Amino acid sequence: MASLNVYSALVVLFLTCGAALATKENDQIIIETNCETKMGLPCVLEAFTRIFETGSISNKCCGERVGLGKVFHSALVKRTLENPLFKDLSPATIIAKSIQTWNNCLALIDSLSPSA
Repeated sequence: MASLNVYSALVVLFLTCGAALATKENDQIIIETNCETKMGLPCVLEAFTRIFETGSISNKCCGERVGLGKVFHSALVKRTLENPLFKDLSPATIIAKSIQTWNNCLALIDSLSPSA
């Protein structure tokens, strides 16, 4: 339990100390990769629901997300957390759900890929 509290404190510290820099970095990543236009709106909504609420993400949307990369995934989640509309959400919980979603999608895509 103590390690969870330490982990949570470190995540909150990271988010608060790096907020200004993270905003610029996340926006730059999103702009440079033009990733917002590469993921269909239904998949954006599925991923959002999975991470910020309670829902699931389809195989198709996992494929799109993994195809765009973890940097894209993390940048969108972090940028959403910076939005004042989401100020009441627990950053530690959202980041944990984001990591879980990414790992689940990655495992799914790996399991669907033909073996070499």
